[in-house]
Amino acid sequence: MRVVLFHDEVSEKASPDEADVVTQMDAIAGALADLGHESVRVPCTLNLEAAAGRLRSAQPDIVFNLVESIGGQGRLISVAPQLLESLGIRHTGCSAAATFATSGKPLSKQLLSAANIPTPAWHSLDQLRAVVSIQPGRYILKSAWEHASRGIDDDSIVDVRNAAELAGALQRRLPELAGEGFAETYVEGREFNLSMLCGTVLPAAEIVFEGYSPGKPRIVGYSAKWDERSAEYVHTPRRFDFPPDDASLLGVLSDAAAACWRLFGLRGYARVDFRVDAGSKPWVLEVNSNPCLSPDAGFAAAVARAGLSYTEAIERIVNDATFY
Repeated sequence: MRVVLFHDEVSEKASPDEADVVTQMDAIAGALADLGHESVRVPCTLNLEAAAGRLRSAQPDIVFNLVESIGGQGRLISVAPQLLESLGIRHTGCSAAATFATSGKPLSKQLLSAANIPTPAWHSLDQLRAVVSIQPGRYILKSAWEHASRGIDDDSIVDVRNAAELAGALQRRLPELAGEGFAETYVEGREFNLSMLCGTVLPAAEIVFEGYSPGKPRIVGYSAKWDERSAEYVHTPRRFDFPPDDASLLGVLSDAAAACWRLFGLRGYARVDFRVDAGSKPWVLEVNSNPCLSPDAGFAAAVARAGLSYTEAIERIVNDATFY
């Protein structure tokens, strides 16, 4: 079978998160070769007509969609599956509709709330300018569209007394958030990632914040994910082993992840990120419909913990590819 690896265009000045797609493609190409498949690589650019031409010329049996941004803009992530669907090409992963619904974080949170799946309260800049009061306390400022923890660092956490203070903090932060952001209630507690493969919830992973001082925010920011020289990267290992007392919590997390899969109509593979507060209540932070597939990333670690090889996981994703 001929498989096209459809991917972000990577420039010589690419940031670590942008360049990671090359690592993913190398690993996936190796797995496909082991499975007896041929793979070719096709970049997705802002010139969609040219991208469509390259796809047609490649004559794929399926496309493995790895596009996370186009022209450096995460908000365009759903354009890639839209293009594939318009061309009638079978592809891996989620539909354009599911990708759009999960990548636009405020929209995603609206849908989660409507489905009674707990997610931390949030405010857009327009909402903050219109409301009279908010709950004072700690908030985290996030990009509405960007992934890979872009724009997230210790300065993303703010303590505010009113809506005006929070609006001002968010406004000042917008350059780091690709121009559009929101403020989310900061949940102090534990952080979990639950990966899913073709509808099956894989073993839960917890991010451990080792040796963090009392005043340092326990968040997985950009440095923790991508800067191997940083203290945050070194001191945020993931773990899969839990004491018996956590059994009930792990069950609740698994059920919530499965509910997210059904709500958004996910397919192939995905990941749900949680915070768990002091009362052991889980809160969905984000639903990632196109998580990183690098061999050293969380998804591959969860696959291994489930007793599957990386190649077996890629085979399942390929076999689950469909026309939309």
